[in-house]
Amino acid sequence: MKKVLVITSVASMVDQFLLPSVRLLQDMEYEVHVACNFEKGNTCSNERIVELKKKLDEWNITYCQIDFARDVIKVSDNLLAYKQVKKIIAENKYELIHCHSPIGGLITRIACRKVRKNGVRVFYTAHGFHFYKGAPLKNWLLYYPAELICSRYTDVLITINREDYALAKKKMMAKRVEYVPGVGIDLEKFGKITVDKAAKRKELGVPEDAVLLLSVGELNENKNHETVIRAIANLNVYYIIAGKGELQEHLQSVIDNLKISDKVKLIGFRKDVGELYEAADAFVFPSFREGLSVALMEAIACKVPVICSGIRGNVDLVENIDHLFNPFDTDNLTTLLSNFLKNKSKADIKNSMRSEIENNFKKLENYSIQEVESKMRQIYEI
Repeated sequence: MKKVLVITSVASMVDQFLLPSVRLLQDMEYEVHVACNFEKGNTCSNERIVELKKKLDEWNITYCQIDFARDVIKVSDNLLAYKQVKKIIAENKYELIHCHSPIGGLITRIACRKVRKNGVRVFYTAHGFHFYKGAPLKNWLLYYPAELICSRYTDVLITINREDYALAKKKMMAKRVEYVPGVGIDLEKFGKITVDKAAKRKELGVPEDAVLLLSVGELNENKNHETVIRAIANLNVYYIIAGKGELQEHLQSVIDNLKISDKVKLIGFRKDVGELYEAADAFVFPSFREGLSVALMEAIACKVPVICSGIRGNVDLVENIDHLFNPFDTDNLTTLLSNFLKNKSKADIKNSMRSEIENNFKKLENYSIQEVESKMRQIYEI
């Protein structure tokens, strides 16, 4: 049986984004191996990692630990990871190696330089280049040269938004550049969630008649939750953030200093995000950088009004410029939210945006898991 290695920096990426690809490869009669860091850097709970390993065992997936560091400047850690990747490649006769994430993709493609000469195909999915229109200069100086060099060792470079695809086609040196609309969204799952909204709000400590805003994402600098926290400080709304990460203490300090801990809550990693979308009146997504956000797609699939930063990836999914904002401008977001809430009772927010919600949902059909799997099957068969 043909062997394929799916490799990425951290296990949470496998859990949240890559399992459909794993199943697809199995369906294509590959023996699938998965490699990542199960121990450090994950954005989900340790219990979730245990569940992931159990699922991989049930699917007869071979998996192994690679000590990737998420920080590119941790040279010694990533040198160890490079040696580990070289070892598993040498021990297994892979026909295909599909790598994901900047660090995982960089190290793996460098490690694959020699085996490619023996016919091993190397695919890389860029889940949002770190260099993009408006990105900090340091990102262009650090990540662009690395991606450019490694593109020489790439048989198929897969991009998941239109801006990255255009850049890759023009600048990168991979044998092929392909566009795939994200990792796919299960419209059957997220489009048909039912929840007792009153009970869910009570659980969250949110009054039933209050306007509730929701964000879902890792608590890190890129996800930019602080801008929303400051923007709503003087607004009559509740704000819930689902996610974990290194900025939890900092964000809680901001909340406490603004004296809004009664209406802004950090609720950690959640398994019930579908129910949270249903309980919310609007989804706020303030990231500085995204490839193509699964959280944003989930919110659209649940037919929740969305207010998001006007950045690459987001603009592929949301066309109403009135609900796009500059992620660097707190005042811009405050004004947008004030206008959004003006003269709108909690009951009619969704009704007043019904046409926009339906248009976003219709557009999302192009990003369904079925569409993505069909495209990926074609690419794997190249």
